[in-house]
Amino acid sequence: MNQSVHSARPAKPVAKTAVRETTRTNDPARTMAGILEVATVEFASKGLSGARIDEIAAATRTSKRMIYYYFGSKEGLYIAVLEEAYRRMRSIEAELHLEDLPPEEALRRLVGFTFDHHHDNQDYIRLVMTENMERGAYLAQSKSIQQLNVPAIQAIRKLYDRGVASGVFRPGLDPIDIHASISALTFFNVSNQHTFGLIFKQDARSPQAVAARRESVIEMVVRFVRA
Repeated sequence: MNQSVHSARPAKPVAKTAVRETTRTNDPARTMAGILEVATVEFASKGLSGARIDEIAAATRTSKRMIYYYFGSKEGLYIAVLEEAYRRMRSIEAELHLEDLPPEEALRRLVGFTFDHHHDNQDYIRLVMTENMERGAYLAQSKSIQQLNVPAIQAIRKLYDRGVASGVFRPGLDPIDIHASISALTFFNVSNQHTFGLIFKQDARSPQAVAARRESVIEMVVRFVRA
C-alpha cells in the first residue's frame, strides 16, 4: 500500500501540466493572436533589439519554446507582428467602400481614415519607424507584405481614375505618389508629435489641435489632386 501511494504522487503534477499544454495548443490561432498582440506592444515600445521574448512569454502565459514553435525565432515573431499590423490596416481600409462614393468624397474618406488610424494606433507608427531604422531588412523577408499593400494602391488608382474621367481630378498623377503623400502627412503627426510640440510650444495632442490638423491634411491632399 505505501509503495503504491508513493509512486502515484509524482503523476499528479505531470497530468496537470499535460492538461495545461493541451489547453494552450488546442486553439493555436487564439494563442498566436495573443502572442502577436503582446509582441506588438513590446516591439513598438522597445524596438527589435530591446524586446524580450521572456517578457512576451510571461505576459501571454506561454513559453519561449511555444513562441519559437509558432514563429521560429525572435526575428520571425517580429516579422509576423509587422505583417499583422499592415494586414489589420488594409482589412479596415477594404471596408471603406470607396467605390460607392463620388471621387472627391472617397478621397476625403480615405485620408481621414488614414489620419485616424495612425492617431489611434500609435504602436503601428512606432513599428514602421523601427523597421525603417533597420533599413527594411526584416520586412524584405516577408512573403506576404507586397500582396498586403496591393489593394491600397488599387483603391487609390480606381478612385483617382474615376475622378480624372469625371473632370474632378487633374490627370498625370501617380497613385503611388498620392499614397506616399497621404502617408507622409498623416504619419508625421504621430512620429514627430513630441519634438514638434516641444520646439514650437504647441499642444498638438489636444482634441482641438488633432481635429484641426486632420482637416488641414484632408484639404491639402484634395487640393493637390483636384483639377
